[in-house]
Amino acid sequence: MQNNAFIGRQPILNRQQQIIGYELLFRLDQSSLTADFSSDMQAGTNILVNTLSNMGADWLVGSKLAFVNVATSMLESNFLELLHPQRVVLEIVESVNATPELLARAKELRAQGFGIALDDFTYTPQTAPFLEFANYVKLDIQQLGLENVKSLSKELRKFPVLQVAEKVETKDEFKFCLDVGLDCFQGYYFAHPETLSAKIINPAYANILSLLNMLRNNAEIVEIENALKRDVALSFKLLRYINSAGFGLSCEIHSFRHAVTILGYQKLYRWLTLLLVTASSDAGTPPALMKTAVTRGRLVELLGSHLLDGTDRDNLFIVGVFSLLDVMLDMPMDKILETLLLPDSVSEALLSRTGIYGPFIELAEACEDPDMADVPRLCEQLQLTPEMLNKAHVSALAWVEELGV
Repeated sequence: MQNNAFIGRQPILNRQQQIIGYELLFRLDQSSLTADFSSDMQAGTNILVNTLSNMGADWLVGSKLAFVNVATSMLESNFLELLHPQRVVLEIVESVNATPELLARAKELRAQGFGIALDDFTYTPQTAPFLEFANYVKLDIQQLGLENVKSLSKELRKFPVLQVAEKVETKDEFKFCLDVGLDCFQGYYFAHPETLSAKIINPAYANILSLLNMLRNNAEIVEIENALKRDVALSFKLLRYINSAGFGLSCEIHSFRHAVTILGYQKLYRWLTLLLVTASSDAGTPPALMKTAVTRGRLVELLGSHLLDGTDRDNLFIVGVFSLLDVMLDMPMDKILETLLLPDSVSEALLSRTGIYGPFIELAEACEDPDMADVPRLCEQLQLTPEMLNKAHVSALAWVEELGV
């Protein structure tokens, strides 16, 4: 049973829409649904701890927090002592009753340095005693309804807790929770944003698009160098990225010609794809969205590495990174693809999640979904074990942290 666990994640953001942590979503595959719950829970704890403790000192999310669900059996287990308390917030699920033993355990874990969150919180005699030890209280706004969120939020102000709105699905809900004074936010509005009306591509984008197309057409190195020189912000970003730890180059890059020579067209193309995504932060794109796109790029590439190599791996990276461009640019994907010379196989994956790369981007997206319902099926289709998926996920997250995106 222990070999069948998938770990996904969903970002948790502050009022400025910056990521403060990720909820790690843990799912056993379908075959273990028949096992009794407590042994599932133990297996779950085991996998979670193994995964988390295999991540080295900066496992997973740099300075960010990992929010992990714990039910009664996990709370009672000694597995939790193996985690890094300063990096982990234990989300006590709503089914846990506040017995004297569990309250003592929560107090002890808090004293060890763990954060304590109360998941799907409603004010009941069973849950209220935990408020004494909680740092975070999570409110499921769909389940509670917005008016109840407002009154419960007011009630909770008596306690020194950060209030987290869960299942925020629309801009209006986000605005409502912001106005009510909630501190943190989580939900599809951030992980699956909606596409809005078309926005004109600003000069930085236009320059990046033109460079991408020059590279696709194998333009002369001097043309590429001149194009880079024309856009100071773009060229500064390029050099800063290339010199960052995430790219693992052994020498500092000082000129564009040097950059192009060292990197080669293929790699330069990849960095420009990254830049296209990260440039959008200047246009007011929430940092979480940008980070999701870059993580997807790396994850999609790693997911395909056991089946594909060479150009295919580069294309996988591009599919992942560009998969949110429609949201970032507020333009329909087909309109964006008209401005980019991309191989048909990449366009197919971006437009309809079909073709050779389609299932890889589908799997990356499925990992962002709290239900992770499609993960087992897609893993099977792509011949990926849960271990391979989790390893790729962790590695992609670490890479993005190193880039400092």
